[in-house]
Amino acid sequence: MTQRPQRLSDKDIGDELAKLEGWARVPGREAISKTFKFADFNAAFGFMARAALKAEQINHHPEWFNVYSRVDVVLQTHDANGVTSLDLELAAFMQSASGQG
Repeated sequence: MTQRPQRLSDKDIGDELAKLEGWARVPGREAISKTFKFADFNAAFGFMARAALKAEQINHHPEWFNVYSRVDVVLQTHDANGVTSLDLELAAFMQSASGQG
Protein backbone atom coordinates (compact mmCIF):
# COMPACT_ATOMS: atom_id res chain seq x y z
CA MET A 1 0.00 0.00 0.00
CA THR A 2 1.37 3.39 -1.01
CA GLN A 3 1.69 5.92 1.77
CA ARG A 4 -0.11 9.19 1.08
CA PRO A 5 1.79 12.49 1.47
CA GLN A 6 1.45 14.45 4.67
CA ARG A 7 -0.48 17.71 4.94
CA LEU A 8 1.76 20.71 4.27
CA SER A 9 2.29 23.63 6.64
CA ASP A 10 0.68 26.99 5.93
CA LYS A 11 4.12 28.42 5.10
CA ASP A 12 4.92 25.62 2.65
CA ILE A 13 1.56 26.03 0.93
CA GLY A 14 2.05 29.80 0.68
CA ASP A 15 5.56 29.39 -0.75
CA GLU A 16 4.34 26.94 -3.38
CA LEU A 17 1.24 28.96 -4.32
CA ALA A 18 3.50 31.94 -4.99
CA LYS A 19 4.98 29.89 -7.86
CA LEU A 20 1.58 29.03 -9.38
CA GLU A 21 -0.25 31.78 -11.21
CA GLY A 22 -3.89 32.23 -10.19
CA TRP A 23 -4.07 29.49 -7.55
CA ALA A 24 -5.37 30.50 -4.13
CA ARG A 25 -6.54 29.03 -0.86
CA VAL A 26 -10.22 28.25 -0.53
CA PRO A 27 -11.73 30.38 2.27
CA GLY A 28 -12.95 28.24 5.17
CA ARG A 29 -11.43 25.06 3.79
CA GLU A 30 -8.02 23.39 3.66
CA ALA A 31 -7.84 23.38 -0.15
CA ILE A 32 -6.58 25.36 -3.14
CA SER A 33 -8.51 26.46 -6.22
CA LYS A 34 -8.31 28.11 -9.58
CA THR A 35 -10.70 29.00 -12.39
CA PHE A 36 -9.40 28.30 -15.88
CA LYS A 37 -10.97 30.09 -18.87
CA PHE A 38 -10.59 28.82 -22.42
CA ALA A 39 -11.61 29.96 -25.89
CA ASP A 40 -14.44 27.44 -26.13
CA PHE A 41 -15.81 24.14 -24.85
CA ASN A 42 -13.45 22.08 -27.02
CA ALA A 43 -10.39 23.70 -25.45
CA ALA A 44 -11.81 23.33 -21.92
CA PHE A 45 -12.67 19.67 -22.48
CA GLY A 46 -9.23 18.97 -23.95
CA PHE A 47 -7.65 20.46 -20.84
CA MET A 48 -9.87 18.32 -18.63
CA ALA A 49 -8.91 15.19 -20.58
CA ARG A 50 -5.17 15.93 -20.15
CA ALA A 51 -5.66 16.68 -16.45
CA ALA A 52 -7.72 13.50 -15.98
CA LEU A 53 -4.91 11.35 -17.40
CA LYS A 54 -2.39 12.94 -15.02
CA ALA A 55 -4.80 12.60 -12.07
CA GLU A 56 -5.24 8.91 -12.81
CA GLN A 57 -1.48 8.44 -13.16
CA ILE A 58 -0.81 9.86 -9.69
CA ASN A 59 -4.06 8.48 -8.23
CA HIS A 60 -5.17 11.92 -7.06
CA HIS A 61 -8.38 13.33 -8.47
CA PRO A 62 -9.65 16.91 -8.58
CA GLU A 63 -12.99 18.34 -7.66
CA TRP A 64 -14.01 20.29 -10.73
CA PHE A 65 -16.91 21.91 -12.45
CA ASN A 66 -17.18 22.77 -16.14
CA VAL A 67 -19.53 25.14 -17.92
CA TYR A 68 -18.74 25.74 -21.58
CA SER A 69 -15.29 27.41 -21.61
CA ARG A 70 -14.73 27.61 -17.83
CA VAL A 71 -13.28 24.94 -15.55
CA ASP A 72 -13.33 25.55 -11.78
CA VAL A 73 -10.87 23.32 -9.91
CA VAL A 74 -10.52 22.59 -6.19
CA LEU A 75 -7.66 20.42 -4.94
CA GLN A 76 -7.41 18.81 -1.52
CA THR A 77 -6.04 15.53 -0.24
CA HIS A 78 -9.10 14.33 1.63
CA ASP A 79 -7.42 11.63 3.66
CA ALA A 80 -4.85 14.21 4.88
CA ASN A 81 -7.60 16.78 5.46
CA GLY A 82 -5.55 19.43 3.71
CA VAL A 83 -3.14 20.33 0.95
CA THR A 84 -0.27 17.94 0.19
CA SER A 85 2.44 17.62 -2.41
CA LEU A 86 -0.04 15.73 -4.61
CA ASP A 87 -2.27 18.80 -4.83
CA LEU A 88 0.65 21.01 -5.76
CA GLU A 89 1.91 18.49 -8.32
CA LEU A 90 -1.51 18.34 -9.98
CA ALA A 91 -1.89 22.14 -9.81
CA ALA A 92 1.47 22.64 -11.55
CA PHE A 93 0.53 20.09 -14.21
CA MET A 94 -2.83 21.78 -14.80
CA GLN A 95 -1.11 25.15 -15.07
CA SER A 96 1.18 23.77 -17.76
CA ALA A 97 -1.54 21.77 -19.55
CA SER A 98 -3.79 24.82 -19.72
CA GLY A 99 -1.24 26.82 -21.69
CA GLN A 100 -1.94 29.69 -19.29
CA GLY A 101 1.37 30.12 -17.56
